Amino acid sequence: MTKAKTHFVCQTCGYQAPKWLGRCPGCQEWNTFVEERIIEEKPLERDLLGIESRAIPIPITNIVPEERGRVQTGIQEFDRVLGGGIIYGSVILIGGDPGIGKSTLLLQAMSKIAEAGETVLYISGEESIQQTKIRADRLGISTEGLFVVSETSLEKILQDIQSLKPSVVVIDSIQTIYSSDLPSPPGSITQVRESSNRLIYLAKNLSIPVFLVGHVTKEGFIAGPKVLEHMVDTVLYLEGESHSSYRILRSVKNRFGSTHEIGVFEMKETGMEEVISPSELFLSGRSQAASGSAVIASLEGTRPILVEVQSLVLPTHYGVPRRTAQGVDLNRVYLLVAVMEKRLGISLSNQDIYLNIAGGLRIDEPGADLGIIISILSSIKNQPIGPDWVVFGEVGLSGEIRGIHRVEVRVHEAIRLGFRHILLPKQNRQKLKGIKGVELVEIENIREAVERLFRAHP
Repeated sequence: MTKAKTHFVCQTCGYQAPKWLGRCPGCQEWNTFVEERIIEEKPLERDLLGIESRAIPIPITNIVPEERGRVQTGIQEFDRVLGGGIIYGSVILIGGDPGIGKSTLLLQAMSKIAEAGETVLYISGEESIQQTKIRADRLGISTEGLFVVSETSLEKILQDIQSLKPSVVVIDSIQTIYSSDLPSPPGSITQVRESSNRLIYLAKNLSIPVFLVGHVTKEGFIAGPKVLEHMVDTVLYLEGESHSSYRILRSVKNRFGSTHEIGVFEMKETGMEEVISPSELFLSGRSQAASGSAVIASLEGTRPILVEVQSLVLPTHYGVPRRTAQGVDLNRVYLLVAVMEKRLGISLSNQDIYLNIAGGLRIDEPGADLGIIISILSSIKNQPIGPDWVVFGEVGLSGEIRGIHRVEVRVHEAIRLGFRHILLPKQNRQKLKGIKGVELVEIENIREAVERLFRAHP
């Protein structure tokens, strides 16, 4: 016996209500509730694939670890973001703006895996197989081990996977997949949750890695229930500016590797081309004689990256000064400006401040604090910093410079790119014994940083 009932589901967060609501109590969005009919069935002792479950608890000491290691995609930047390759049985969710290059990157990666002798199944719910073939021809892909099917039925997809037994599966995209057991339309919260749940169950039981491509909302988040990001093993975002050919693949969750790892690519006519040295890319075109510019050594995951912080400080023409920041948290800029006013005695209440991270990269770590302050001071004084200086360090509310982690890799990256002076926290100096070819200037507070930089280069 089945029992059907109707309720309303928020298409933004998945909140369920017995009646229609104008505003969602969960995410506070307006006009997002859609009526859906849910069929509740009596639970059977069968798994989500229709096979009787035989799973039994066993001691952890009797579990045989996976000996096959990881599947290499053949794209170094992609493997870095994944933590060294694809784990068997893992589920990876990739999101990004429309046209950013998600399908292109995955098709290239799957082609290289197929060229290595593996069987790959690429399921396209948005394009026909002829359209996928046109994309493959443009990318120069011609591999017999890469199987393509245009399908949106979840039941048919599960049958194809179980019959073909591929090494890797790609679902492009999860919002187009639907189950005939549910009356909801494709892309609804119920369909996305059910389809993802059954695909994840299949991946774990058959030890097949599955890539799920997800659409994003206007706010930049992956569409569908937030619980979807908790269910998968890895969440990746492909980012990039519409006017730029460069793309950044960022890991925001990874159970098998470092989070906040990034891979840098350049979109060309022949597809995505990886950028091996991002620091050189982000520093290209830097004006060495301009004020308001400072080079910082940031850390994205396990990779050190040198980027340029640009600041422009101008007298305000309004009663309230304007603060604009691109690439860094604006609230963090407010905090650092307050520290400068209090600890350095500089009045910025009548100054507009515009701050930018060159290259479109977003920096979230506190090690960039010192570089932001130095960049703003350079613009105020209209005095450029030496072109061979790199600065990094966290700034506290009392103006002290706190130590940061993994300072060794930051210093080695600066030396590799030819920088000869490094301004760093005193706490980190003792970890850098034996470093040659560079001057390490240790400081304890921001006043010492100002005296050392701007007096050394009048």
